[in-house]
Amino acid sequence: MGFGSYDESEQQEVEADFDDTNGVRSDENDHNGEIEFENGASSDELLDRLKEIKDET
Repeated sequence: MGFGSYDESEQQEVEADFDDTNGVRSDENDHNGEIEFENGASSDELLDRLKEIKDET
């Protein structure tokens, strides 16, 4: 078959039998609480650091 050729026989529907017992459950790690984070730096310190990072590039 040449470049760009299309073979309809390769485009048939594929039937798949999936077994959900080994699948990943996305709700296993749900978090229903609150999260707080403090890095100890002031807003001015963070803005200065951001400026330094931007200047480095």
